[in-house]
Amino acid sequence: MHILAAFDKFKDSMSAQTACEVALSGVAKALSEPIELSHAPLTDGGEGFCSILTSAAAGKMETHTVSGPLGETVEAPIGWIQLEDLSTAAKAILAKSRGRLAIIEMASVAGLEQVPKAKRNPNNCSSYGVGELIKIASYEGASAILLGIGGSATSDLGIGALEALGLRFGKRSRSTPAQWSEIEFITGKIELEYPPILIACDVDNPLLGKQGAAYVYGPQKGLADHELAAFDLQAARLASMICNYFNQSQALKNSPGSGAAGGIGFGLKAALNAKFVAGFELVYTWLDLGEKVAKADLVLTGEGKFDSSSLSGKGPFALASAAHAANKPCILLAGKVDSGAARKLGDQFPLCRSYSITPEDCPLPKALAQAPENLQRATIRALLNRVR
Repeated sequence: MHILAAFDKFKDSMSAQTACEVALSGVAKALSEPIELSHAPLTDGGEGFCSILTSAAAGKMETHTVSGPLGETVEAPIGWIQLEDLSTAAKAILAKSRGRLAIIEMASVAGLEQVPKAKRNPNNCSSYGVGELIKIASYEGASAILLGIGGSATSDLGIGALEALGLRFGKRSRSTPAQWSEIEFITGKIELEYPPILIACDVDNPLLGKQGAAYVYGPQKGLADHELAAFDLQAARLASMICNYFNQSQALKNSPGSGAAGGIGFGLKAALNAKFVAGFELVYTWLDLGEKVAKADLVLTGEGKFDSSSLSGKGPFALASAAHAANKPCILLAGKVDSGAARKLGDQFPLCRSYSITPEDCPLPKALAQAPENLQRATIRALLNRVR
């Protein structure tokens, strides 16, 4: 029997790699029959994006000292792989087949988890360190740069990153949205010739308005409800200035994905003609998940929370879909499983079962601390129930 564990991260608790290992330890305890175990940690472009993709392509990691979201010093990775080592499908998505690819993870340098909860507010956070990593990758000879933008703390339109690349917004050399009202002009230029920048993204929000960066993602990053309208208004003003400065159409603000990660894709598209690529489709082909599912007799997957937003086709839901297409049973384990999402999952994929790993009435801090133990126990129970 061949069992595949392909988990996404359990936010604030377990990395994707750890979740896979914990689940497989539960498998080993639950089943006495001969089993073959394999794992494939998942990533949505956030935490783990760089290490997971670099490791899967037998690349190398290096770390650099750059600026964190609050201006502090952080150590952030760049992964390096040879494009020739990727599958034909992955190279087709990247539209690049030769040379060195630099992999950058925004969460490692401007991530929400790097900001203490009491200090979370995108008014005070900058994407400057992302620009520093892009510059370093270019100096080191990248043929292309792949940027994962999940898990960001910022909502600065990529202005911080552009400042690191040579632009100046107003009188300050560095700014955050807290100073946007002071900015009346843009100066400077991007001096280096940068390689193609590819942004892994599955979000299609525009930059502005009720479906844009501030209204949809601002609250989870620390924006209060009463701040949203004013923040969005200033973002619109700065975005118009950026479009004018780079002779871009104002319609760029409405392009799908411009509102992802606080608008960094918008800024990089305006200044450097960065392009979006389908995030999970790229990860799926990069990790050969279709082939791995085809070889498995049972698929285990999951994430920290499985709810209606999980049904959009990313991560564990995509694994359940692939298992269904291959007529393979699937068990989905999450810290919390929304009952409505569970019903839709079961209706759509009859061979898939979902389970919450957290005991009822367990407070969140305790649930996070005990998640590895809870995942192992839940894996054992799910497998024994299946065997009976």
